[in-house]
Amino acid sequence: MTGDRSPMRIVGVIPSRYASTRLPGKSLIPLLGKPLVQWVYERAAQATRLDRILVATDDQRIAEVVTGFGGEVVMTRADHPSGTDRIAEAVAGLSPDVVVNIQGDEPLISPDLIDQLAESLVADPSLDMATAASPIQSREELESPSIVKVVWGEGQTALYFSRSPIPHHRDSGGGWVPDLHWRHIGVYAYRGVFLQKIVQKPPCTLEKAEMLEQLRALDMGGRIKVLPTHEFSIGVDVEADIPMAEKMLRKIV
Repeated sequence: MTGDRSPMRIVGVIPSRYASTRLPGKSLIPLLGKPLVQWVYERAAQATRLDRILVATDDQRIAEVVTGFGGEVVMTRADHPSGTDRIAEAVAGLSPDVVVNIQGDEPLISPDLIDQLAESLVADPSLDMATAASPIQSREELESPSIVKVVWGEGQTALYFSRSPIPHHRDSGGGWVPDLHWRHIGVYAYRGVFLQKIVQKPPCTLEKAEMLEQLRALDMGGRIKVLPTHEFSIGVDVEADIPMAEKMLRKIV
């Protein structure tokens, strides 16, 4: 985690809670004999732009595992409505310039993508956030409400995120068009000051409709850079995801 550092202080935070709705205790589920949260932490530690990595949790079991493999833990409240709120509490006393939200269920998160997200905010002071997107590969993906779509405009800044197929391609009857449709990858870099502003605002109408908290940032006038990438990780959301995650992890160990 050394590398060429900017004068900015950049902190990576991995939100991790035990009471996952679809897969309780998933942070501690062993993948090839190593807990999921450790895989995520070790991948994040390969990034060169992070000055510090924290696991933000409300569960002592997760805290003990993280300290056991040498990671740093911040205990947070149990009543946070989202990972963003948990991250904001974790860094509140640190005053970082940039905070990278590293999803705690992605054991194959790209260290290079983490660096690119952080660097985009270092390089452009006008940005409030940065995130990523990868090409949608099929009409089934385009039409799936569980896959969030994103469109962006000048400067690769986000225009909108939706669970519906966007943009609508009129000449194809709204079908999937390669290089036009992109899926949002839920990893974020925040300007530290903007992160604290987000969690002080109540959910907006669009956020409540789509159940996408990044729409609150857009509603506030935030500028979100979208980085196109072909480095698409796999998330462990349900038990059926475990064999696929282990298969992919075997390729890198």
